[in-house]
Amino acid sequence: MAAPDARRLILGSMPGEASLSAGQYYAHPRNAFWRIMGDLLGAGPALPYPARLARLTAAGIALWDVVADCERRGSLDAAIVRESVQANNFRHFFAEHPGIEQIFFNGTAAENLFRRHVLPRLDGVPRELHRLPSTSPAHAARGYAEKLAAWSVIVAK
Repeated sequence: MAAPDARRLILGSMPGEASLSAGQYYAHPRNAFWRIMGDLLGAGPALPYPARLARLTAAGIALWDVVADCERRGSLDAAIVRESVQANNFRHFFAEHPGIEQIFFNGTAAENLFRRHVLPRLDGVPRELHRLPSTSPAHAARGYAEKLAAWSVIVAK
């Protein structure tokens, strides 16, 4: 999901089973992503999904995943078979969205996958890269308030 004039890009690793089933980003009810977007941008889970996407788009935010396809049992990033990863076409994406200035990774896995499978194939990325704490319910090391504080950087500029 990206408008042509997007300035920021939020990248997940690969959608989990709930998201794939629903055809929506961050569809697992315990994932904090939409709750955080609600607190930061008014794009909370109470809104219909298209309205949430519209709020992100209006804020200049694009939403995508590093991985287009892979083998994985279940939804955990740790279960992704490294050799099976097929990254999305970022060369094309950045050509279509030249205004992207900042890339925010939803967790360590998204950042590592991007650095391993995407960055070496690009002719440089003159963008700011920021790893944020995962909004996944599997990442319980940080509480909601701490995650929200870290994620507030997406609205700082």
